[in-house]
Amino acid sequence: MFRILIYLLSIVIANVVTAKFAPIQLGLFIIPYGTLFIGLTLVMRDMVQNRFGRGKTYMLIVAALAISAITSHLLGDALWVVFASTLSFIISETVDTEIYTRFKLPFVKRVMYSGIIAGFLDSAVFVIIGIGPLGLKFVPWELVPYAIAGQWIAKTLMQLIIAGGIRHFVMKLGIYEPNISDVQHTNPQTVRATR
Repeated sequence: MFRILIYLLSIVIANVVTAKFAPIQLGLFIIPYGTLFIGLTLVMRDMVQNRFGRGKTYMLIVAALAISAITSHLLGDALWVVFASTLSFIISETVDTEIYTRFKLPFVKRVMYSGIIAGFLDSAVFVIIGIGPLGLKFVPWELVPYAIAGQWIAKTLMQLIIAGGIRHFVMKLGIYEPNISDVQHTNPQTVRATR
């Protein structure tokens, strides 16, 4: 239950921080502060799937989507930004879930592969449709690649830092749990032997 709470809370915090603070500009790169929390959101989505499985994760994604859209609207974001945020959320969370489901690798690698692709799609859709040329026109076409790259790099780095930290913490405390999908496809005697 704790990981679900962190997952949902990270979405709200990302929206609040993005709405309250101007983006970081590092040269040509434009990075909203909330991007740093999206890295946490994607890792926590993977942790939720580890514990509760793919079906329940999709139910939580729907709840998180509603929370994200409502929070964004209440914070005064333009309707177009709320739409872009919602669309990028649906796409990135679905892609993250499906890639994470199919890769049978250690946790950090699964997070990395699913997160790299999901983070890129989240960034691209939000920048182009929300704040870019198809939306509010805050970012012109010539700066779109830099805005996408800045967000994507920040999300990817945050995911790797958080996933590595969580793995280290979980292993150190001896509370590792296998992925639910791994347990379902493994001989019950083998699972008992690994616990």
